[in-house]
Amino acid sequence: MISFVLGILFATIAIWLAYKGKIGRLKLVEEEKQMLEQEKHIVVDFMHNMVEAVIEDGTRNEMFQRIIHAAVLSTDAMSACIFEKQDGNTLKGVAIEGLFPPQRKINPEIGHKAGTRTQHIEAILRSESFDLGEGLIGSVAQSRKGLLIADAILDPRVIQHDDPALKIRSMIVVPVVFRGDLVAVLAIANPCDGLPFNQTDFSLAESLAEQVGLAVYNSDAMKIQIEKGKLDLDLELASNIQSLLLPINLPDTHNVEFAAHYTAAQKIGGDLYDVFKLEDNKIGVAIADVSGKGIAASIIMAICQTNLHHLSRSYDSPANILKAINLEMHASMRRDMFITMIYAIIDVKNESVTLARAGHELPLLYSCSHTGGNLVKQIQSSGIAIGMVPPEIFDSSIADTTVDFNNGDALLLYTDGVTESVNAGGEEFSNKRLVETLCASGHNNAETILKNVITNIERFSGESGQADDLTLITVKHS
Repeated sequence: MISFVLGILFATIAIWLAYKGKIGRLKLVEEEKQMLEQEKHIVVDFMHNMVEAVIEDGTRNEMFQRIIHAAVLSTDAMSACIFEKQDGNTLKGVAIEGLFPPQRKINPEIGHKAGTRTQHIEAILRSESFDLGEGLIGSVAQSRKGLLIADAILDPRVIQHDDPALKIRSMIVVPVVFRGDLVAVLAIANPCDGLPFNQTDFSLAESLAEQVGLAVYNSDAMKIQIEKGKLDLDLELASNIQSLLLPINLPDTHNVEFAAHYTAAQKIGGDLYDVFKLEDNKIGVAIADVSGKGIAASIIMAICQTNLHHLSRSYDSPANILKAINLEMHASMRRDMFITMIYAIIDVKNESVTLARAGHELPLLYSCSHTGGNLVKQIQSSGIAIGMVPPEIFDSSIADTTVDFNNGDALLLYTDGVTESVNAGGEEFSNKRLVETLCASGHNNAETILKNVITNIERFSGESGQADDLTLITVKHS
């Protein structure tokens, strides 16, 4: 009977222990479930905070400030700071959230009002800079390895202050690296619940640091793209301006024909040519080359052409027209900008060419003599580039030159991109080869002469490409 009672007792105890074990296991499962759910919310909140931090527009510092705010929210910390890498391999505080403790000892007398005190501490943080290897910030930057300091009170690496509000109880410091390059260091201090940071907090901080690196890279890439877009817009505008300056159709006369060619070395060049009718059977021909490229050069060319068309109605002398253009433009042009130019007036009735030269390449004249012999010569003319010197010097250097322009003669105007075209060996096409080409082609019409010159330049240059703008005008008396 006693053994029977003991058996029942032991069985009851065993059932009770099994039940207690099951209850314990159920509680453990429930706790683990709650922990997983909590970690799930932490991760979701982290992703939400991180995305909000990196996708908004703004400056680089504003982006850092949003990211530091996300770090505080994600880790439930009281304060955080980002130390950005500067030129010279130093790190400087650029974004602060909360009352983040300075990483050097400070004067305990830092103000009485909360606002003044906080602002003073923030000013100290922003003024601090650390070399690689210096302090916690510098050591993490140098090693590229994050630190989880769960108990910072007794850690000798952590700077502690007398002010209780600046005590660091727990701390996370992680490097911000993108593709092997150090961008910044992220430091987070003191969980709000008073407990130490744990491995989950550290993992979140490391993940956020990775996103910071990516965000900075994307921000820089976006700025480069924006700047490139602005540059492309400037180039497109400059190209449009230049295309408007070039004549669509060249004048059609009874016994003088024209041909012109222009190609820019880049999207926008600095050359200009123009051919337009004047009164009394005369035709104005201009070719110019402005120093520099881009929209500034295009605007200078537009101003120059406007002045040319306006002044050509007031003066019969090319030299006087160039003098007037220099007078108009010299004071407003930058010191590093000038324009080389030739302006010629072709008198169809009197079969002559009168020109003036402002520092441009000497024009070539192909003369067809009555004996059947051919001759190419440079038309000599002195002059200084427009905008380079004041009128009193410019005016004394320039004068008109008049030459006969008879039946069969040809005139070739060009920019230095023609003679300075180079081959694979670095040799220039040169004025000599240009003269030889005109000697061989001068008996042809204007278009054929032009094509032959361009063909010879291209054959000479081969695959070397075009280093400078290339502009030519041929005029043929037929």
